[in-house]
Amino acid sequence: MLIALSVLTLAIALATLLPLWQNTHWSVRSFDFPRLQFAITAAALLAAQLVFLDMDRFSDWILVLVTVGSLVAQLWWILPYTLFWPKEVKDALGASPEQTLTILTANVLTPNRNARALLTLVDEHKPDILVTLESDQWWEEQLSALELTMPFSIKCPLDNLYGMHVFSRLPLHETEVCFLVEEQVPSMHALAELRSGERVRIHFVHPAPPSPTENDESAERDAELVIVGRRAADSDEPVIVTGDLNDVAWSPTTRLFRKVSGLLDPRVGRGFYSTFHAEYRLLRWPLDHLFHSHHFTLASITRLPYIGSDHFPLLTRVVFSPVRGHSQEALSPDHDDPGRAREIAREQGVSKHDVPEPGE
Repeated sequence: MLIALSVLTLAIALATLLPLWQNTHWSVRSFDFPRLQFAITAAALLAAQLVFLDMDRFSDWILVLVTVGSLVAQLWWILPYTLFWPKEVKDALGASPEQTLTILTANVLTPNRNARALLTLVDEHKPDILVTLESDQWWEEQLSALELTMPFSIKCPLDNLYGMHVFSRLPLHETEVCFLVEEQVPSMHALAELRSGERVRIHFVHPAPPSPTENDESAERDAELVIVGRRAADSDEPVIVTGDLNDVAWSPTTRLFRKVSGLLDPRVGRGFYSTFHAEYRLLRWPLDHLFHSHHFTLASITRLPYIGSDHFPLLTRVVFSPVRGHSQEALSPDHDDPGRAREIAREQGVSKHDVPEPGE
């Protein structure tokens, strides 16, 4: 038993320490994702240690302290996404239709052929904007029926798992499809006009993940996120960034994105809203995101039912309320964060100036 507990303690310690190494290889960065699972494992391990170890031995106390340290470290990353943390975004006071923006983000999974499930959700929830990720030509044809009620669209059908479509009830201005970091990995950029007449700059993104089947390193994903974030920080106008970031909400890269962009995460203080993996309950984490500037407060955020994809759709309703939202505070950057963001972009030969600024 002592040997088993010692091995497990070493494993959870390595899983906790390895992500601190700023190596971009997928085998390192993958440890950013299952922090909730690691925290649960560490808690179970701690309980087993207290039951089976001889606490009169100094060596056994070392095992307990290592496990406690691992548990505390994992909780430090994930606790902001629980009800125990203060909300970063205020609750909306009322939700005037003229000031409300509802966005449904759905990674549909290219081979998935259950388009009817997504169309049913759109009909039920009537989002102002639908953004689909991994949508190819087949998905474009299935979703074309939406153009009757959502006549404004941006389309980029691809069969490489990075196709993207946007359908909108609201007018979209200055729309643009860009390949910011990698060829065949698009992003979309537009100015959405609310019913009240205010205009909101929206960036739709889906960078490639670090994985043995995609990119060996996270460098490309990280670069796209930081240049979009730095571009968002350049504007005093309302901004939203949404999509499948192929990164968890609590990772160092997403935290860097939040720091350099100044955007807010409505999940902080509310919940994980884990959208991936839809078919494996024990292996879920939040990959689909919506971040926004202080101009908005939150009416609701909801993970929608299964549509046959490996992702659940995410429905977010924000309310344009700049006076109420003015005092909302985003993460403050550390002194070295801006330089680190520039270095990440420089290594990929990209810049924030590559990102469109609709409305400027």
